[in-house]
Amino acid sequence: MARKSSDDGTRPPAKAAAHLNSLRSQIDKLDLHILELLNKRASVAAQIGKVKADQGGEVFSAAREEEVLGNVLRENKGPLDAVTIQAIFRELISGSRSIQKQQKIAYLGPEYSYSHLAAIQRFGEASAYNRTANIAAVFEEVVRKHADYGVVPLENSTDGRIADTLDQFIRMPGQVKICAEIRLRVRHHLLANCTQSEIRRVYSKAQALSQCRNWLAKNLPQASLHEVASTSDAAKLVLTEPNVAAVASRQAAVRWGINILSQNIEDSPSNETRFAVIGPTDSAKTGNDKTALMFQIPHTPGALADVLSVFKSNKINLTWIESFPYRDVKGQYVFFVDFEGHREDPKVKKALTALEDTCDAVFPMGSFPVAGPSDE
Repeated sequence: MARKSSDDGTRPPAKAAAHLNSLRSQIDKLDLHILELLNKRASVAAQIGKVKADQGGEVFSAAREEEVLGNVLRENKGPLDAVTIQAIFRELISGSRSIQKQQKIAYLGPEYSYSHLAAIQRFGEASAYNRTANIAAVFEEVVRKHADYGVVPLENSTDGRIADTLDQFIRMPGQVKICAEIRLRVRHHLLANCTQSEIRRVYSKAQALSQCRNWLAKNLPQASLHEVASTSDAAKLVLTEPNVAAVASRQAAVRWGINILSQNIEDSPSNETRFAVIGPTDSAKTGNDKTALMFQIPHTPGALADVLSVFKSNKINLTWIESFPYRDVKGQYVFFVDFEGHREDPKVKKALTALEDTCDAVFPMGSFPVAGPSDE
């Protein structure tokens, strides 16, 4: 049989092997060049760290990091997609930060919970992570300077506000600021080391079970649902009990070697949790910012309408509003809002001044860059 020529679009085996070796050689050279550039960039970042230290500045700057990511994403022509580019630069920035100072990040544990995944999404693998038993402990770690920053859940698109977080802002007014937000698309998976028909119990955090209630009722009618402290704890129970499953993250399945029987079982495909990054200061202005605050108003007719009219008259768009019981005074409420704009914007300054005259108390919680959604 005659050997095929390259005229029909194929290459003879010898030529194909030579071409493959040539491409691999190009890859090796590019890798070394990339490595050289990465270390040059890290050296410049280290110099920036020294300047910041001399000026008493913070290592972490949400505004600057958003600017860096925006620059590279605008210039990206592919074939790598935006998600890949973001992941690469997230770790590059994380490593550069750690050269200046390794950041200590407190979060609601345990490992591979969604709070942990959100923290990694924002700060990368080069940071040091301190898991805590509850949300109050995250605030305490930051206030006592045992952690540089904390990551706390603020609201979920399915279940609404996170009461424990709002309660801590009330208990510690002005002691911490929101300097960034993280929007994590929450993907729940069914983890088990048995077949789906053999599952008799399903473990997970209460919110995760709630967010999958319809899927679980339809697909696992024979199984009872049991609440545990976290999705990670649920995954660990799969390793010790027979005929059980967990609703947890993909990373938890990988970490503990558990099979994923079904993916993306959340009832809402747009299921998302928004997290706040808390620290000693808020963020510098980026031009695409939000400002958060909490306020108390007189217990009189029309008081809330008067507050909302301040935002309307200054053409400020509210993006979130919550009322929360003020436990120290029965029947009184604290209101939480965030809105478009930075505290340094003239119209925001004007609105804040007007709110001081309208409310019994106003507590600015910080300005921070608007975040886009990211997958777990």
